[in-house]
Order: sequence, then structure tokens, then C-alpha cells
Amino acid sequence: MKKCPFFDICGGCSYDFTAAEYMLQKKSALPKIHFTSDPIWGTAGTRRRADFAFVDGHFGFYKKQTKDIVDITNCPNLVAEINSVLPQIAALPWSGAGSVLITKCENGIDVGVQSNVPFCSAEFRLMVEKLPADIIRFTWNDKIIRQYVEPEIRFDDKIVKYPSNAFLQPTAGTEKTLRDMVVKYVGGAAHVADLFCGLGNFTFATHATGFDIVGNGITRDLFKKPLTAKNLNQYDVVIMDPPRAGAEHQSKEIAKSDVKRVIYVSCNPNTFVRDAQILERGGFKMTVAIPVDQFVGAFHWEIFGVFEK
Repeated sequence: MKKCPFFDICGGCSYDFTAAEYMLQKKSALPKIHFTSDPIWGTAGTRRRADFAFVDGHFGFYKKQTKDIVDITNCPNLVAEINSVLPQIAALPWSGAGSVLITKCENGIDVGVQSNVPFCSAEFRLMVEKLPADIIRFTWNDKIIRQYVEPEIRFDDKIVKYPSNAFLQPTAGTEKTLRDMVVKYVGGAAHVADLFCGLGNFTFATHATGFDIVGNGITRDLFKKPLTAKNLNQYDVVIMDPPRAGAEHQSKEIAKSDVKRVIYVSCNPNTFVRDAQILERGGFKMTVAIPVDQFVGAFHWEIFGVFEK
């Protein structure tokens, strides 16, 4: 393939990941951070989850800079398992408007619909029942329409249940890369806190105490109720992997604490820079900064950072 057939038509990618100059083009979007290493590159065709949309019977990705739908039944950036069921999903009798998160799990495909229509029609439910058995769960506004088994996700040797529409890194390869980097810089510390831990990508591998809003850790809204400096003083290392909004209030508490090392994994360079400045004003120094091309084709970079006090 010399060119993605949908590039510059659908709004999913900012750069043509099939082009020879892809890496050079994407490097031009690196944020103004003093990186200590060259980028770690992702692999096209390995994305295991994607957000589709449907409007007025059309299913696919949004057309670039519009709310129109580009009909998609095969995306070269997705894993083969998702592409194999896309034609049948696209052919469902879609009504109203909404989003469809399709995720390749360890044991099959999960489909989660969020719609302005509260309930799907009887016709739609009947067609869902006829979908391939590879689709092990199908939900509409978090209500199960069909489920053969509960979807699962694997983090190395640990398997966890996958809640519908839960956060998950877009590719298993970059997820493992980040996990291995976190383990390396935790360095065997005995007392580790994993904040915004989600399903536990870093938690189990580092034997950490996990804290999250929704996930396998201690249920806690870290935006409304961040761990205080006093709470944090019992930990040697803190791991943070927050949503795009970053961890402003939590960073302020970390800056006041006795924690000696912070490992920060960020999907938003802007909030990463803001929170890094908070930590640095608290006496931390950024010793590691590595860009990761986790979102192949997209403008976005994942930033892996280590801060020491």
C-alpha cells in the first residue's frame, strides 16, 4: 500500500502513516520539550480499538472537519480482527446518532454503542443476534444486547475483565512498551502508588497500590479528591497516567510531598508541560523525557517522563 485510501477524506489521521515521509512529518509535531531520547515508533495496522460514528443510517468515521460520515468497512490502521467484522457492523440498521467503540479484547470483540436514542429497535436487536460469534459482547448505552462471555484484557501474565467503554491504550504493543519503561524506572521500589490506574496496566507489574475513578484500583475521583501530600508520603515512587486533562491538582500535592520519584505517562503534551512545571517548582527535576508514537497517523504524541527529587 502506497497511500491510505481514506487519508485526507476521513478525519481519523493527520498524517498518512503509509507514506515514506511519515516519521519526518510527525516529528515536526513534537512538543517543545527537551527529550532525552529519540521517539519510539508505533506500528501501523495494530490499533485494537477505534471510535466510529453513525448518523442517519451511515456508519464510519467523521469526514475531515465535518460531521458527515465517511462509510468505512475496512481501515488499514486497525487490527485484522476488527476489520473482519466491520462490514457486518456497518450494515446494521442504524438510527439516530451516536458513537461506537469497537475493541479487540483477549477473547473476542467488544462493541459499545453510545446514542441519543435510549434504546435500540427490535429490528436492530435481531440483527445484532446474527452478528459473527467473534463479537462476544454488544452494548447499547451500557445495556447488554448480546454477550457470550465477558471480555478480558491481558497485561503480561495478568488477565482482567474489560468493562464496556473502559479506558485502554490503543495498541497492545505500545502498551507493553510503556509498561516495560515504567517497570524499569520503578526499579523495584517497595512502596508504589499508581494514580489514574485504569484497568491496571502498570499496577500489577509494579506491585503498586492502584487509585482510580473507574478501574481495578481503589475507587477514588483523583480530580475532585487527589491524594494529599500526607497520603503520598508513604510511597517511594508515584506513577501517573491521567486522561488528557492531566493531573494539575494531584501534581500540586505531589510537589508538597516527600515522594522522590514520579513517573508520568501523558497523552497530552500541553497538560504534561503544565504539570511538569508544578513538579519542578516543588523541587523535582525531569531526568527522562521520551516521545512515543502511540497514536499512529494522529497528530498526538504520548510523553513518558521521569521526575526526581
